[in-house]
Amino acid sequence: MNREGCYRTRWRWLMLAVFVLLALGGCLLSVMQGVAAITPADVLQILWQPSARTADQIIWNIRLPRTLTGALVGANLALSGAILQAVMRNPLADPHIIGISAGAGLAGIVVLIVWPAYLFWMTPVAFIGAMAAAAVIYLLAWKDGIVPVRIILAGVAVSAFLGAIISGILIFYSDRVHGALLWMVGGLAASSWKDVTAIAPYTVIGLALSAVGAYYLNLLQLGDDMARSLGLSVEGARLGLTAVAALLAASAVSVAGLLGFVGLIVPHIVRLLVGSDYRYIIPGSAIFGVATVTLSDTATRLILAPAELPVGIIMAFIGAPFFLFLLRKEV
Repeated sequence: MNREGCYRTRWRWLMLAVFVLLALGGCLLSVMQGVAAITPADVLQILWQPSARTADQIIWNIRLPRTLTGALVGANLALSGAILQAVMRNPLADPHIIGISAGAGLAGIVVLIVWPAYLFWMTPVAFIGAMAAAAVIYLLAWKDGIVPVRIILAGVAVSAFLGAIISGILIFYSDRVHGALLWMVGGLAASSWKDVTAIAPYTVIGLALSAVGAYYLNLLQLGDDMARSLGLSVEGARLGLTAVAALLAASAVSVAGLLGFVGLIVPHIVRLLVGSDYRYIIPGSAIFGVATVTLSDTATRLILAPAELPVGIIMAFIGAPFFLFLLRKEV
């Protein structure tokens, strides 16, 4: 490896270390901050030696599960966006924007509103909805190959259509709407240890599959013809990786609702800092996704304290201008 290559590798590892520090800092701030501020020393003592004090109950029963849920949701959505941007060869691809989250959201709303007794099926059903939406978008965008602009157009159309169905369900079941509002916006206020245990296995599986798929994602970036010449089954790889992205998005939607723009913002920032090699983008996106969601969720608790905003509103304020900037740059 030449000197330039060594420098680039060191820089990438340095950026990954910075992402880790940001993620740890975001998690610590999330546990510390709220209506009752708790010092870092007290947090560490409570985590090491829990007791029956009020501060201990706040940490263990409210803030820690919320923080861990936010961290896992951030990692999953960021990974999903990173994968979709390579698979669909579109820098604007994001599970929320192109409609995959809407497919998971529709399936989730059906379970949440119509069959609330079957909430334990939320993630598998949301995955089916996400894959169905991805398949429709893929078919609509296909024209002798993947056309990036058609993906966005198809995704917006599918998302609007599924959103109309969700609105119709909420109207027909108006007596149950209140419990679904926070879920529709995307929030972590009601997170519990049940949510942590629900999403954690999918995060582990999705991260492992994404790491394995990094090689194939690098090949897909070269274009279909070049990837085929290197022995890759392009459509098979694209289908399998889309399934991984849908699983990650569905698991996040099932516990945090329709939280948008994480999968758009995070991979772009990571790619800007570490380059286009998915061996670094995958771990970088997962770690920086943790930092982004935990820091944003902490901000929602402090901006209007003691009231708080859903984290989805903060992400929309950040993500919408970012999307318009990318749209102007790419189109």
